[in-house]
Amino acid sequence: MRIAVRTTVLLLSVATVLGLPAPLGAADQPQWGQAWSRNLVSDETGLPDSFEPPTFDSDTGDMVPGTGKNVRWAVRLGSVSYGTPIIAGGKVLVGTNNGYPRDARHQGDRGVLMCFGEADGRFLWQLLCPKLRRDPYLDWTNIGICSPPSVQGDRLYVVGNRAEVLCLDLDGQADGNDGPYADEGRHMVRAGREPMKVLKTDADIIWTFDMMASVGSRQHDGCHCSVLVHGPFVYANTSNGVSNTHLGLAPDAPSLVVLDKTSGRLAATDDEGLAERIIHSMWSSCAAGKANGRELIVFGGGDAIVYAFDPIRGTSADGRPTKLRAAWRFDCDPRAPKKNIMKWQDNRHEGPSTIIGMPVFHQGRVYVTAGGDPWHGKREAWLKCIDASGSGDITGTGQVWSYDLSRHSLSTPAISDGLVYAADSSGQIHCVDARTGKPHWVHKLAAGIWSSPLVADGKVYIGSIKGDFYVLAAGKQKRVISQARLPGAMWASPTAANGRLYVVSRRHLFALERMDK
Repeated sequence: MRIAVRTTVLLLSVATVLGLPAPLGAADQPQWGQAWSRNLVSDETGLPDSFEPPTFDSDTGDMVPGTGKNVRWAVRLGSVSYGTPIIAGGKVLVGTNNGYPRDARHQGDRGVLMCFGEADGRFLWQLLCPKLRRDPYLDWTNIGICSPPSVQGDRLYVVGNRAEVLCLDLDGQADGNDGPYADEGRHMVRAGREPMKVLKTDADIIWTFDMMASVGSRQHDGCHCSVLVHGPFVYANTSNGVSNTHLGLAPDAPSLVVLDKTSGRLAATDDEGLAERIIHSMWSSCAAGKANGRELIVFGGGDAIVYAFDPIRGTSADGRPTKLRAAWRFDCDPRAPKKNIMKWQDNRHEGPSTIIGMPVFHQGRVYVTAGGDPWHGKREAWLKCIDASGSGDITGTGQVWSYDLSRHSLSTPAISDGLVYAADSSGQIHCVDARTGKPHWVHKLAAGIWSSPLVADGKVYIGSIKGDFYVLAAGKQKRVISQARLPGAMWASPTAANGRLYVVSRRHLFALERMDK
C-alpha cells in the first residue's frame, strides 16, 4: 500500500521536525480492504470504543456543534447510501444518491460520488451520473453509486451506476480539466440534452469505459465493484446479471474486464462462460496474492465458483484484448445445479449459490463466503477456506475447511491474529479459527447484516440494516464493548484511516475520533 506508507512516513517526519507527538497508525485507506489481499483489517490504533450520533439541523442537514460523542464531524449524504468510504490524499470519497442535492441544477434521481475534505468534512466536489431510465432493473431507483472507489496517486477508479468504469482526478475540477476527456458537461446529463456548465465542484473525468456498450454486459439492479488496481491495469467485474424478467441472461458477456489504468483501453476479459450460471447478478470484486510464489488474481463468481487467474503482464502484440487464463477453480457449492439455471432460481432448498462478498487472500489461502442471496437460490451459506497453491479444478482437493453460516452472506471476511470474522444476513457475526475453521463465538445483532466487519485496534466494528452499530473485542473471547443506534440503515462497511473511524448510515457520513481521552 504505497500511498499509506508514504503518508505515514511524511506525517512522522513532520511530527519529528515540529516536536509534535507522532500520530498512531496514521495511514490513508485508498481502497476497500488491504492492498491487494482485500483483508478488512487496519493497523490504525487509538480508535474510539464507542460513539453517540450528533443532532442534525432539520433544515440544512448540518451537524449541530457540540452534539455527539467522539464525532469529529458528520455530513449529510443522499437519501440512500451504500458506498463504503475511502480515504486518500486528504479526501474522503463515498457513493450515494441525489436525495439531497448539493447542486440545485441537478434535481431528481442520480448516481453520485461525493468528495469531502478529510480534516473537516467540507464538501469539495461530486460526480453526478444520470440514471439508466429505459429499464429500472438496470439501475434501480435511488440506489445511487454503490461501488467504493480505489485511489492510486492522484487518480481514482470507480464503477458508476451506469456500468461505466471511470478514472477521475482526485482533485476534481478545482485544478482545471486535466483531460484527455473533456465532455464532463455532457456526461452529467441524459442523452440528447444540452450539456451543463462544468463547475469547480464537479468531477474531472480522465477516461470512461462503458461495459454494456463495449463488452455486451447487462447489469441487474445496479453495479457494485471495488476496482482492483494491479500493476498497469485495473480489474473490474461487469455486474452482469439476469434480465428484468429474472429469466433472461446475457450469456456471451464476460464477468471481468481488465483495463489499461492510464487510457481505459480494454486489455483482457475472462473466458469462463459463467454468465449462464448466474442466479441473479455479480457483485463481488477481485483480490490478489501469492501462493507458492505464484501471483494470482482471485474473483468470486455469480455461480459460487472462486476463479484464480494469472495476472496479465502486458498487452497483445496486435493491441487486441486477450483472455485471462485460469490457474484454478474452486466450486463452493458443487452439488448445486449448473444448467437450466432459471428453473432453479427460486428454489430455496436445492437452488444455486453465488458469491457476493470479496474473496480475501491471506498467507497462501483464500477465505470467502458463499451461498444463496437474499432473493434467490438456496438459504444455506458457508465460510470457506481454500488452499490457493493448486491448479485446475481444485474443488475436491483445495478445501482446507468449511464452516456453516446461519443464512446467506453478503459480507467479506476479515482475518486477524489467527481468527476469521464473518457475518451473515441473519444478523450473526462469527469468530472462527483461521487454521481449523472451528468456531470460538457467535454474536447475534438486533437485525440483519449486509455490511462487512472491520478489525482494527483490537476491536471488531460491524453494523446492521436497522442502524445498530456494534463494537466488539477482537479475540477468542466474546465481549461487546458498546452499541449505538445510527439514524438509518448501515449497508456500507466501516473504514479506518489516519486515526479516525468512518461510518456511513443511510443518509450520513460520520468521522469518529477518540475525543474523550
